[in-house]
Amino acid sequence: MNNIISKRNLMLLSLAGILTVGSLAASASAESAKPEVVSANSVSKGAVAAASFRPDELLKLLQQEKYERIYGQLGAEFKKQFSLKDFKKQVNLNHKNVTSYKLVSHFLINNTSYYAWKDPKGKKTIQALFDRNNKIEGLIFNTMQQYPETDAKRTQTTFELPFQGKWFVYWGGTNELINYHYGAEQQRYAYDLIVVNNGFSYKGDATKNESYFAFGKPILAAAAGKVVKIVNDIQDNKPVGKENTEQIAGNHVIIDHGNGEFSYYAHLQKGSVSVKTGDVVKAGDTLGKCGNSGNSSEPHLHFEVANSAELYTTKSLRVHWKDADDYEQGAYILAP
Repeated sequence: MNNIISKRNLMLLSLAGILTVGSLAASASAESAKPEVVSANSVSKGAVAAASFRPDELLKLLQQEKYERIYGQLGAEFKKQFSLKDFKKQVNLNHKNVTSYKLVSHFLINNTSYYAWKDPKGKKTIQALFDRNNKIEGLIFNTMQQYPETDAKRTQTTFELPFQGKWFVYWGGTNELINYHYGAEQQRYAYDLIVVNNGFSYKGDATKNESYFAFGKPILAAAAGKVVKIVNDIQDNKPVGKENTEQIAGNHVIIDHGNGEFSYYAHLQKGSVSVKTGDVVKAGDTLGKCGNSGNSSEPHLHFEVANSAELYTTKSLRVHWKDADDYEQGAYILAP
């Protein structure tokens, strides 16, 4: 597995303010429940123990309390941070009294498999990342947060998709297992969207933005409104995997749709924004190009709707989509 992608996915799963495909508010994750066990980078490609187990065997091994075997399949950096004793303690603390789990999400991209499970009560959760050799690159035990009151509300504005062609929902939905953003009200209903072909989001050199299928794709206004903010002069991150944590949203456009609803289009390509503040746009108008600027670890679009244009104090709103109830993690979306 490419080391950049491996590192990116671990950041994704750390729930510490960095997403696999970017975060709008660096401080937003402070409102999320913090995980008890988080891995770091995996060992080199192919270094897998002879007795390695498959991802679908993880839950059984937990129930059998075979923690040594699980620990043996974790990445080397994880073991530098957590001893076997500490690992057992944390697993016992979080896994105690849970007799079963249900698979919530599973997808494979860039030779990395993501799995998420929850217990029957929907409280205790497990998230795991496995590489192509079933090495565990990330493992989190957590307690799920739920916000049913805001989940039930939708925007008054009806939104269309902000792109053309086929895209993939990396993060999206109404729980933290399928949407990293969910724990923070500033971006609770945000989406991180990439382009995937044949199981990969890139082809060629994974350190170059131009290798990613999403990079340079047109980004469109999702509804009519007035442009109230643009940023267009931030460098795209080079190499891919290096984040700009000082300019979180990177190049971006914010549109006021009235009714206290503002759409955000973040991490755009430098110099690509084709609108200016004060412009009135309609749905489908081109705003710029997909990029990798700001707190983003690969080219993607961060899209959300919120109740203000203030990045750090806004409250995210659940989108009323024109052609779907919602778009959740793992879905391929085909726009006209």
